[in-house]
Amino acid sequence: MDSGTIASFLPFAAMILVLYFFMIRPQMSKQKKEKAFLAEIKKGTKVVTSSGIHGKISEINASDNTVTIETGAGKIRFERSAISLELSKKYMAPEKK
Repeated sequence: MDSGTIASFLPFAAMILVLYFFMIRPQMSKQKKEKAFLAEIKKGTKVVTSSGIHGKISEINASDNTVTIETGAGKIRFERSAISLELSKKYMAPEKK
């Protein structure tokens, strides 16, 4: 291989590196955090589902991987993967005084 052939592959290799560091790696990190969050949820945790329903976890069923969420309208059962984030004081914005 001569230097011209190697130089022609350099932009392609640079694009692959940029794609990895700006798209693939952050997505893998986000998935790892979501998996850890779903594994550590427990009864009483206030959560928001991916469809936007706010509630508090009242029951966790490990056998069929579902959670029962208590909302203002009653109790609803969801797949565990439908929970998108936790609503706690450490994640909420501080109140203005």
